[in-house]
Amino acid sequence: MLGLKSLGPAVARVPATEALRAGIGAFLGLGLTGLVLLSPDIDFVLGLYLVAPFGATSVLLFAVPNSPLAQPWSAIVGNTVAALVGVGVCLTISDPGLRIALAVGLAITAMILCRAVHPPAGAVAMTAAMNPEAIAHLGVWFALAPIALGTTALVVLATLYARLTGRHYPFRQFDDPSKHDTQDRNPTERLGLSQGALTEILERYSQSFNLGVEDLARLIGAAELQAAAQSAGPLTTQEIMSHNLVTVGPDATLDEIAALFQHHRFTALPVTGPDAQYLGVIFQIDLISQRANTHSARDQKTLVTLKRRVADIGRARIVAQDIMNTTGPRAGKDTPISALLPLMADGQTDALPVIDGTQLVGLVTRTDLIAALARTAIRHK
Repeated sequence: MLGLKSLGPAVARVPATEALRAGIGAFLGLGLTGLVLLSPDIDFVLGLYLVAPFGATSVLLFAVPNSPLAQPWSAIVGNTVAALVGVGVCLTISDPGLRIALAVGLAITAMILCRAVHPPAGAVAMTAAMNPEAIAHLGVWFALAPIALGTTALVVLATLYARLTGRHYPFRQFDDPSKHDTQDRNPTERLGLSQGALTEILERYSQSFNLGVEDLARLIGAAELQAAAQSAGPLTTQEIMSHNLVTVGPDATLDEIAALFQHHRFTALPVTGPDAQYLGVIFQIDLISQRANTHSARDQKTLVTLKRRVADIGRARIVAQDIMNTTGPRAGKDTPISALLPLMADGQTDALPVIDGTQLVGLVTRTDLIAALARTAIRHK
C-alpha cells in the first residue's frame, strides 16, 4: 500500500545559499543567452529566439550540475537530436495528437541510443511538434538555432558560473588528475574497483542516469571512511592531541620558522599571541611556497622588476603572520576523532589546532590520528 510518507519530498534539504546560487545562475544564464539569441521574439529567418525548454535545461545545469543528465553531451546532443526528431515528425505527420506523442516517444528512444538523455529534450521535440508554422519556415535549421546554439551557450555559461562559485561542472571524470596533479586517485577514493566495475554497479541498480562513476567512487570512499571513523569509538581530540607545543609569534622570521621545522621535524607550526591565543598555523608548504616566490622574483631581470626591488627597500620583511593560515579547520577538546578523519584523509590539512575558547591547547597531526586508529584496531582483534 502506498504510504503518505512516500508522497512527501524526496529531495534532501539544502542550504538557502545553494538555492540562491542555483537561482542566480539560471537568471544569469538565461539572461545572457537571451542576449546571444538577440530577442525572445520569434525570428523565422535565423531562428534566434528563446524556447521554453531552455528553462528546464537551466534547472539541470545550475541546480544539479553533478547529474549525468546535465552534462554537456547530454544537454547539447540530447536537445539537438530531439529537435531533429521533432522536425522530422512535424514535417511528415499531419495529425496533431499523433505528431506530438510520436515526436516525444521517438526523441526519448534516440536520446537513449545516443547516450544523451536530457529530460528537457522531450519538451524540445514537443515544441517542434506543436509549432508546425515555425518548423515550416525553419526546417532542420530549428535544431541548430535556436536549439543547439542556445543549449551550447547555456552550457558554456554554466561551466563558467560553476568555476566562479566553487562547483565542478562538467562533473569529474574517473581518470581526472588528483588534486596533486598526478594520476593517483585521492586516498579516500582508492577502492580497488575499476571504472568498469563501478559502471556495472550503476547499471545493476539502474542508476546510470542519476550518478556518474566518479561521484559513485567518492560516495563509496566517504561511506568507508565514515564507517572507519565510527569504529574508532568515543575517542576525542584531547585524548590523542599533542600538549607540549612548539609555537612561534606573529613576528617570527622565515629563517626562524625554517630552523624550527628542520630541528623538530614538524609539518605544522602554530602561531600564537599573548596567553597562548591562537592566531593561525604555518604548514611546510606555506614556507616552501613563500621562498619559491621569493627566488622566482630574484631570478627576473626585467627593468620593471628592478624598479620594484628598489621600491621594496625599507618595507617590512616577511614574517609569520604574512604566511600563516587563519581560515583552516580547527577542533575543540571534545571533538570526536571521527570528525577529524575526513579532514585529514584527503590532505585538506596536515594538522588540526585544538582550541579552548581562544587559546591553543593542543595539536592533532596525522601521526596522532594514525596511531590512535592503530591502537583501536589492535583492541578490536
